[in-house]
Amino acid sequence: MNGGNWGNGGNAGLFCLNVNNAPSNSNSNIGCRLAMDDRARSGVATAAPTVPNPSGMPSCPEVGEHQPGGAAGEMPVAPPTLFERATSWENLLAAYREARRGKRRSPEVVRFDADAFANLVNIHEHLLRGTWQPGVARRFMVRDPKWREITAPPFPDRIVHHAIVRVIEPLFERRFVHDSYACRRGKGTHAAVRRAQSFLRGAVRTWTRPYIVKVDVKSYFASIDHDVLLRQMSRVVRDDRVLALLRTVYGGYGFSGVGLPVGALTSQLAANILLDVIDHKVKDDLGVRYYVRYMDDMVAVVSGKNAARSLLERIALELAALGLRVNPKSGIWPAARGVDFCGYRIFHTHIRPRKRCLYAWKKRFAALRRRHESGQATLDQCRQRVMSFLAVMRHANAWRTSESILSRFSLGGALC
Repeated sequence: MNGGNWGNGGNAGLFCLNVNNAPSNSNSNIGCRLAMDDRARSGVATAAPTVPNPSGMPSCPEVGEHQPGGAAGEMPVAPPTLFERATSWENLLAAYREARRGKRRSPEVVRFDADAFANLVNIHEHLLRGTWQPGVARRFMVRDPKWREITAPPFPDRIVHHAIVRVIEPLFERRFVHDSYACRRGKGTHAAVRRAQSFLRGAVRTWTRPYIVKVDVKSYFASIDHDVLLRQMSRVVRDDRVLALLRTVYGGYGFSGVGLPVGALTSQLAANILLDVIDHKVKDDLGVRYYVRYMDDMVAVVSGKNAARSLLERIALELAALGLRVNPKSGIWPAARGVDFCGYRIFHTHIRPRKRCLYAWKKRFAALRRRHESGQATLDQCRQRVMSFLAVMRHANAWRTSESILSRFSLGGALC
C-alpha cells in the first residue's frame, strides 16, 4: 500500500499526513491507495475492476478510467458499446433483482439463490464469451378465454432477458407512438379502454356517421418471422453482438426461425417493435388520428364506410409485408355499435364488460362456492376473488350487473 494520492509527489509514504495540502497545514488528512506501477500512476492503465470477470474481459468501464471531458492530457476512453452495457456486471445484478421480484419463494428462484453469486458469474462468463444458450422452458396451457400455450423460460434465462430489455427498451420506447398500450410503463388495458372511448367521442362529434376499423392479427406470436423482426430491430440496435444474442434468445425454446414464446419478456418487447411499423404507417403516413393498439389488437375510427374499407385493406397489405395475416374476425362497422377491446364493450356514451367475461366470472364464482363448501377455499380467498371482480367492474358502467352476480355468491347464508 502507498499512502496519499498520485498528485502528492514524493512525500507519499505508507501513511501520509496533509497529502493534499502544504506541509504547514496541520489537519489530519490521511489517505491511502493501491500500489501500482508507473504506467498506472501516469493514467495510461487503470485499477483492477471491482466486479468479477473470470474471462479477463471487463464488461463495463473499469474503476479509474478517464471519461471524455476530463483534465487536459488524459487519454479519452470510448463509451461502452451496447453489448458491453447489456452484459455488464451491474446490469446483470439489476436484472437479477427484477427477475426475482415477487417470486422469491418460487422453487427455482430458491435453488438459484442458494449460490446466487456463482450462478451469476457463470451467466456473465457465458455472455461475454458468446457461449450462452437458452435453457429448457416450462410449457403449460391457459384458457383466457381460448386455450393458449404459455412458454415460461427458466429463471436464469429470465435474468438474461431482463438484462437485454433493460438496455434496448429505452431505445425503442422513445420511438413508439403514444397510442400503443401493451407492456409499457404507464399504459395498460384500462388506459387503452379510456383512450378508445375518447376517440369514439371525438369521432361522433366530428363526423355524422363514423366507422370503426377493428384489426386482429391471426396467431400473432406464433407467426413472427425472426429475420423480419431482427431486420426491423437493426434499424435501431446497431450492435451485431446484441443482435446475435437476440437471435439466440428468439431461436430457443423450440422456435426456429418463426414464432416467439408467449410468456417471455423479450417476446413482449419484440411484438411491440414489429407492429410499431404499422402504428407509424397509420398515424404518420395515412394521418389517422383516432387509432389505438394493444399488442395485436388495433382499433381505428374514421369518417365513413369507404375510408374504413380502404384503411382495413391498407393495414392488411402492411401486415402481409411483415409475414402476418389478418384474423377473419377483423372488420368494419358503424361506431354506434361500439367495439370489443381489452375485455370491454366500448361505446361513446358508456362502457360495458364483455358478455363472455361476465359468463366466465359466473363460472368462477360457482366453482369457488363449491370449493368453499368442501373446505378447499378459505373465506379470505373468497374475499380476494370478490375484490378482483370489483376491480375489473369498476372500469365499466355495470353497477347493477355486479350486484346481480354477487347476490348469487353467498357462503353459508352470508354474502362473501
